[in-house]
Amino acid sequence: MVTILLAEDDEALGGLLVDYLTVAGYRVLHAKDGEEALDWLDREPIDLLITDVMMPRLDGRELTGQLRDAGYTLPVLMLTVLDAMNDKKRGFHAGADDYVVKPIDLEELELRIEALLRRARIHHSHQIQLNDCVLDETTMTLQTTFETIELPRKEFELLYFLATHLNQVFTRQQLLDRIWGYETESETRTVDVHINRLRARLKPIDAFQISTVWGLGYRLELKG
Repeated sequence: MVTILLAEDDEALGGLLVDYLTVAGYRVLHAKDGEEALDWLDREPIDLLITDVMMPRLDGRELTGQLRDAGYTLPVLMLTVLDAMNDKKRGFHAGADDYVVKPIDLEELELRIEALLRRARIHHSHQIQLNDCVLDETTMTLQTTFETIELPRKEFELLYFLATHLNQVFTRQQLLDRIWGYETESETRTVDVHINRLRARLKPIDAFQISTVWGLGYRLELKG
């Protein structure tokens, strides 16, 4: 059974989330602040952390930063009433993997948990199966039935990121931030260039495609 650690100082919300996720089939441990969350992490193997941003003693960003500094790789989902991009960037810089903004839609929360756990399993295996193709992170290659294609680093990172978020649309700016970093001086045109190069290399492959969603961005889709 997957064990989720919830760090939430609001007792009413914390109780609601514990009850909902327990019914959904998860084992849920509840910490009232960041310090108590650290105590749980010392005692229990945790598969995923859900943490509020604003908490006493040790807030969610500080908690996440300490875990990343200590080498913890478990997925971290942040809960926050803050929706500004700068606030989200601070959370992602601290090591968060995803955000849910309050008031929380419980079904959305469950879907995001499932997605994070799926990506964590992919991360540990370092491979993604795309129909009859395999993306291998350790060798930065795409293995097809007939050949192994070596990809330049940025092209591979872009393809791998899209593959871990199948059917999800990302804007050029989001892809630029995730692959090139928030502090990059590159322009969004860089994303278009790398997408075009990937499409040219992968033209003979029928397993998947990178689709343009006009006015929004790009997504990876399986064929067939």
